[in-house]
Amino acid sequence: MFNMDSTKLRKNTLNQRDLLSSIEQQNRSRLIVDRVKKMAQFKSATTVFIYVDFRSEVATRPLIGHMLRCGKKVVLPVTLVQEKDLLAVSITDPEKELSPGYCSIPEPNVEIREKQRISPDIIDIILLPGSVFDERGGRMGYGGGYYDRFVSNKAPQALRVGLAYDLQIVKRAPLQAHDELLDFIVTEKRTITGSR
Repeated sequence: MFNMDSTKLRKNTLNQRDLLSSIEQQNRSRLIVDRVKKMAQFKSATTVFIYVDFRSEVATRPLIGHMLRCGKKVVLPVTLVQEKDLLAVSITDPEKELSPGYCSIPEPNVEIREKQRISPDIIDIILLPGSVFDERGGRMGYGGGYYDRFVSNKAPQALRVGLAYDLQIVKRAPLQAHDELLDFIVTEKRTITGSR
């Protein structure tokens, strides 16, 4: 399924990410979030699809709070494992509306899923996590292909922005045919313009 290179690269990169201390993760995440907030496309966006950080991912909770205070529509993924799909559900109160879902990742709870489900075609920006990114705007996920299918089939109109620590960037990642390119990748050191 994956050639050894991509499996090894993903594993090594995630190991490096996991080695960052929680203080280091917080500091780098804060720099990344500040860069995102300054992006013109982010400022003008009305509806933003964003992941809830899990383990050593770039922390998004401060950005979720900021967007809710600014009056943006905050949309989170629910992973549908059987369908190999993501559901887009809007939230207004992360404290009350999130519970552990697929792989214990926080996601909108069952009570609000149907009521607050939104059509992906109104999403302006998608902020994506990932394991390895490259300077073309390439993104390797975690192997499930959920985000790749979602951005290409459900929300092709949305601007795609990967959030990553700089240590996750390589010159050229061994992408698979289904790996979707991003418009931007934001790290604590730079904003990379992708070649989508």
